[in-house]
Amino acid sequence: MATTSDELLHWATAPGQDEASTVDASGAPRAVVPELAGIENPREVAPADARELTRVLLARLSTLEEGTREYSYVRATLIELNLSLVRFAVHRVGNRREPQEDLIQVGSLGLIKAIDRFDPDHGAEFTTFALPTILGEIRRHFRDTTWAVHVPRRLQELRITLAKACDVLFQRLGRSPTVSELAAHLELSEEEVIEGLAAANGRTAGSLDTSATEGEEEPSPLAQRLGEEDARFATVENLIVLKPLIAALPERDRLILSMRFGEELTQSQIGARLGLSQMHVSRLLTRTLKHLHADLTAT
Repeated sequence: MATTSDELLHWATAPGQDEASTVDASGAPRAVVPELAGIENPREVAPADARELTRVLLARLSTLEEGTREYSYVRATLIELNLSLVRFAVHRVGNRREPQEDLIQVGSLGLIKAIDRFDPDHGAEFTTFALPTILGEIRRHFRDTTWAVHVPRRLQELRITLAKACDVLFQRLGRSPTVSELAAHLELSEEEVIEGLAAANGRTAGSLDTSATEGEEEPSPLAQRLGEEDARFATVENLIVLKPLIAALPERDRLILSMRFGEELTQSQIGARLGLSQMHVSRLLTRTLKHLHADLTAT
């Protein structure tokens, strides 16, 4: 796929809309969305702020006429605000051979569908509604385009079930399970299991580098037997290192960090609590984060 996510975003807006339709003469967002005043890039908005803006903009979108400039601008801004959902969905489906940019593009189509279908009056959170739609679009892409040969959907789903069962039984038995063991575990007939295993061959071509090791009847890659480093260890290490650095900060800086990242308050809300302006809170927060980053990289 040659289309980039930025091109997809441009395609998602109504035909004939250009940059001039989304800003006024001073370059600020049009008055139809005063909540976006001062926001240069919606993709850089903090998660808590993005959720609140999404709620406001979805309600606004439902009152606008489709095809108008205002509708296109609000819709495009909603897409940018929620692209992090797409990236989360791509990460959630696991490491695939498909280029990440292609998966982000497919997931963005799911995000657009979720925005167009969402009804703010139902009272559900947009994230709860959108994430299954995005994941469904990505999985549909895998089902329809990444198989070497056409395989019925029933067998595609059976392949996934068998793969999970193989992992469970491998850990339990210390070896690859037999067809009869898989059938008993899944309460299926051996014929169904054999059919599902055969369907798995239609997804990708086998590697010529794969060979059987001594004592094994079937070839299997070494990677299935090797553990891997848990990426969460790095997070734990960073938290341990950060703890004394944060403790050494002035009390006000620690309080601002707690309200911003613990309570997920906006800078304006923090300023209201502390009797400071939003700009002052922003400067203090930026200074504190730079200080922590410098100390963390120096350790």
